[in-house]
Amino acid sequence: MITKKIYHAAIYVRLSKEDGDAKDAKKAESNSISNQKNLIKDFLKDKEDIVIVSERVDDGYSGSNFERPAFQMMLEDIKKGIVDCVIVKDLSRFGREYIDSGRYIERLFPALGVRFIAINDNYDSLEGKDQSDEIIIPFKNLINDAYCRDISIKIRSHLEVKRKNGEFIGAFAPYGYRKDETDRNSLLIDTCAAGVVKDIFRMKLHGYSQDAIAERLNDLGILSPMEYKNAMGSNYRTSFKTNERAVWSSVTVRRILENEVYIGNLVQGKQTTPNHKVKKTVQRPESDWIRIEKNHEPVISDRDFAIVQRLLGLDTRISPSQKEVYPLSGLVVCADCGAAMIRKNVSAGGKKYLYYVCSRNKETKECSSHRIAADKLEGAVLELLKVQIDNVLDLQRIMGKITSIPFQELDIKELEKRIEGKEEEIKRCRELRNMLYEDMKDGIVSKEDYMELHEAYTEKRALAEDAVRKMKQEIKDILDSNTGKYQWLDYFAEHRNIGSLTRNVVVGLIDCVWVKDKKEIEVVFSFSDCYQEILNSLYHAGCTASYDGQGRIHFEWKEAV
Repeated sequence: MITKKIYHAAIYVRLSKEDGDAKDAKKAESNSISNQKNLIKDFLKDKEDIVIVSERVDDGYSGSNFERPAFQMMLEDIKKGIVDCVIVKDLSRFGREYIDSGRYIERLFPALGVRFIAINDNYDSLEGKDQSDEIIIPFKNLINDAYCRDISIKIRSHLEVKRKNGEFIGAFAPYGYRKDETDRNSLLIDTCAAGVVKDIFRMKLHGYSQDAIAERLNDLGILSPMEYKNAMGSNYRTSFKTNERAVWSSVTVRRILENEVYIGNLVQGKQTTPNHKVKKTVQRPESDWIRIEKNHEPVISDRDFAIVQRLLGLDTRISPSQKEVYPLSGLVVCADCGAAMIRKNVSAGGKKYLYYVCSRNKETKECSSHRIAADKLEGAVLELLKVQIDNVLDLQRIMGKITSIPFQELDIKELEKRIEGKEEEIKRCRELRNMLYEDMKDGIVSKEDYMELHEAYTEKRALAEDAVRKMKQEIKDILDSNTGKYQWLDYFAEHRNIGSLTRNVVVGLIDCVWVKDKKEIEVVFSFSDCYQEILNSLYHAGCTASYDGQGRIHFEWKEAV
């Protein structure tokens, strides 16, 4: 009597996110996990030689690769001899990757003595393969692979369109924002978290290091971005978490300080995968990122963000016992060699003296020390800053009183002059392109040279046209009073009663301090080009200026106003 072999089967079912989100409800139901299981169990009702030993389910996993948890568990069962039969609804549920699907079905399973059944494809490896199977099975795997590739291309294209339209496509909103309940691709400010973001920028502007900011937030018991999202009900996970409870760190703080999302800019598409089969992410070049400016409501002003970016680029290291940097840290520069001046403590006679010295002299002696006492330097900078603030206040006073000076007209005339030059450039590019075509027809230039030069002229013309559009918008903003050209005056004016040198005032109003020697320094103030532009405008409008010898300027007018 011949004993019939009993197969120990694993039912394998899979549903990808694309299948689960299918718009066709009937298709979504036919591909559902429960229906796949029911179909397979109905098929096995009269199969006395097959015993089900496990059900393996990959819900929400793509068929483009075989790195799926349930599939890998099934493979382990096969290797251990627990399973010797695999049953799927059809080949597409098994996998949509042509090469690996064929390798499992054609080589690995036969080598391990595993019976493979794909019900809807009417395939059972036990029954042997006829000539049609040799063609149809690989062909179906190829079709499934092509389908997966097609879906991947469509999804990538769709996401790219969303990015260019300024739609947020991330799974989780950035810390400080939340997704709009009515439009999941729009960002709204999360008042609580946005307040923390503002505090982080404020502390940085006041001289705190990233470590000190993180320590301060942890001391106050403020939840880190990951813990906050989880507390709000998001199942958020990250590979950066190293402890059981995620806490604030200098890295987390720096990411927030560098993120353009807080000034309303949406930057997406920084990473991608090579194709639908390779899931390892790679960084895209910055030129390929999609940046939509002023896409949503900002948390931080452009000015504060720009100052913080400059601060992050400065060498402002501090001792472990110190939480804040000194007011002039990173801004004092040797006038001879251009190296940064560093603050140094010197003890003598039981007293401690603080100096700024040239870092190149300290390291290599290639420059003189340019030693200057810290208190004298800071005092001198404070006095010069007070003078500059007084000058700015005088500018504001004069500009407020004199309404006959056509500042707007001067700005518009300058823009119109530049527009005229660009329009001449556009006209010239058009003429050169036409001449180029005639030269190609006459055989003066080759077709290859024609294509190259034609593209160059087209690109140059497009850049000029874009410049014209921007300048016309500037004129419109001036006429509509939407320009912030003179807003910088307020940055100085708000510190009119300054009594001491603080970090936030220094980084907001001073670009750098050049030290020539202990008796001579030069302070380069922020917006110095804008300051000089106003002086020139006032001069051309009939203003005379006199100096008091201390750097203060007094304005007078030739005509009564």
